[in-house]
Amino acid sequence: MAASILPYKRSNGKESASSSELRSDEEYSWIPWFCSLKGNEFFCEVEDSYVQDTFNLTGLDSVIPYYDNALDLILDIESREDMLSDDQQEMLENDAETLFGLIHARYILTNRGLQRMLVKYREKKFGVCPNVLCRDQPVLPMGLSDALNEDSVKLYCPRCEDIYEPQKSRHEHVDGAFFGRTFPHLFFLTYPELKPKKLEEKYQPKVFGYKVASNAFEESLKAQEKAIKEKAKSKVLRR
Repeated sequence: MAASILPYKRSNGKESASSSELRSDEEYSWIPWFCSLKGNEFFCEVEDSYVQDTFNLTGLDSVIPYYDNALDLILDIESREDMLSDDQQEMLENDAETLFGLIHARYILTNRGLQRMLVKYREKKFGVCPNVLCRDQPVLPMGLSDALNEDSVKLYCPRCEDIYEPQKSRHEHVDGAFFGRTFPHLFFLTYPELKPKKLEEKYQPKVFGYKVASNAFEESLKAQEKAIKEKAKSKVLRR
């Protein structure tokens, strides 16, 4: 779940940390509003028609306690939210965020979803690989698990084919299940022309210009341990 999510209200304008972060609900419906929040930059906007198709949501009603109300909130359908207590309202808002995240994980595996993520990828909205040798290769978000609350979202680099933590702390609380394990690999199977050649270059440690042998650190550790044992042994013999 994304960090610092403010409650969405249909009837009033939204307050936010900055005037540019959120608009009033008259200008934004729930999905664009949610995707505009800081920390939710990795999400693409899911089309209402996809959310309205019950086939696409199969099985999600057993995962979300306030499923019907949460779905109404996402689709901007008026419901009797005024009958809920403050605690129930908070749970409803959390359920709406979780439900949308799970819907999003399915949507980005469709042609339309892949196209929307393609636009963000080309604009480097997900960031670039922190590996210097990858030379600012754009990355894609993914999850290490398709199950909720297992791990936060990660970033996959198609050049070094490794995964990294997002560099911004606001993404630490975004659930990896909202993107899933399949997405980045299906993305490059769909757009193979975008898959860069695998990184063959490796960083080579050097000391005074000379390459450090692969077993040098292991041998250095053994030598250090041997020196410590000999020193301890010499102290015993002196007594």
